[in-house]
Amino acid sequence: MDQDKVELPLAGIRVIDVATVIAGPYCAGILGEFGAEVLKVEHPVGGDPLRRFGTPTRRGDTLTWMSEARNKKSVTIDLHRPDGVELFKQLVEKTDVVCENFRPGTLEKWGLGWEVLRRINPSLILLRVTGYGQTGPYKDRPGFARVAHAVGGIAYLSGMPKGTPVTPGSTTLGDYLTGLYGCLGVLMALRFRELTGRGQYVDAALYESVFRCTDELAPAYAMHNVVRERHGPTHNDFACPYGHFPTKDGKWIAIACATDKLFGRLAEAMGRTELASSGLYGEQKTRLENRHDVNEIVRDWCGSLTREEILQRCFTTGAPAGPLNNIADIFGDRQFHARRNVVAIDDEDLGETIIVPAVIPRLSKTPGQIRHLGPKLGQHTEEVLKDLLGMDSAEISELRKKRVI
Repeated sequence: MDQDKVELPLAGIRVIDVATVIAGPYCAGILGEFGAEVLKVEHPVGGDPLRRFGTPTRRGDTLTWMSEARNKKSVTIDLHRPDGVELFKQLVEKTDVVCENFRPGTLEKWGLGWEVLRRINPSLILLRVTGYGQTGPYKDRPGFARVAHAVGGIAYLSGMPKGTPVTPGSTTLGDYLTGLYGCLGVLMALRFRELTGRGQYVDAALYESVFRCTDELAPAYAMHNVVRERHGPTHNDFACPYGHFPTKDGKWIAIACATDKLFGRLAEAMGRTELASSGLYGEQKTRLENRHDVNEIVRDWCGSLTREEILQRCFTTGAPAGPLNNIADIFGDRQFHARRNVVAIDDEDLGETIIVPAVIPRLSKTPGQIRHLGPKLGQHTEEVLKDLLGMDSAEISELRKKRVI
């Protein structure tokens, strides 16, 4: 093992990523960025559908695949074949974590359910990502992030009053959230295993990850029967002004006056300190009661200046504001450059440089790494079977002949 890997916190951990698309693989990807060896197990024909999700490259795999499958080793195994199942079991014996996101019962149907895997490897940690979890009346329903946004309650809140609910940002937001929660579960399970030697499975549901990010939605309904509705970009039940406002140059700015002090700073930036007086809108309660008037005042002010002019005034007084960046804005943003939030990775197969989001979170002593971008289908099959399972060329050739790999 090279020195770079030894210095990372998850060095020595081996992960099998047999999941598809984003949620499960995203968890495995994070583990890989911090030193784990990740074996991406794919079907020999076509591989992970993520290879075809997004903008194609000259190699055929998409930019999404190149970014999200980084650091992984591609190993092809047909789990529908008995020999493929046995091969997978041999890998599980030498593995710490398996990530999967098939519908409940799929691994069991292949003879690879939790009870089978734990007998093979009692210290194994199995991440199981589904739309609705391993239990409950909806467990057999297919899971998609867009549906999870709806079921989990966040899509209902997104959009204009009485308008059609819209996508809350990226259509894959729920996948990434669940990948993060799944990763958290895996890390806690690894800690428990360190203490006891025992493995366990982690049950992560897309809709639960979304629902967990809805602040006081549940207690407010339970206590006061409040059903929060869509209020568009300038409404918040707790603060005002708190939203998005158009600027003179056709851009947008976000303003978040969560306290009276912050509103005072905004009033100063506007050159209208009287707005923050007790006789007008100095108290949050008054601003909320008159939110339409307050938002109109702020909207008119924003519409009279360019985004840069507004930002400079807000930064001078300490008013909380920021630009609504599109991706072109992000590429020109000094903060993103200073922290290297986007990094350039040279890809030998493509013969060109790919720009991808950097590794987060940032660890001061052992920061994560991007060692390579998404691999070609089956690129590491022979290497893994030889080095990990001790197979010779003749055995591997026989598996290829049977189309197991």
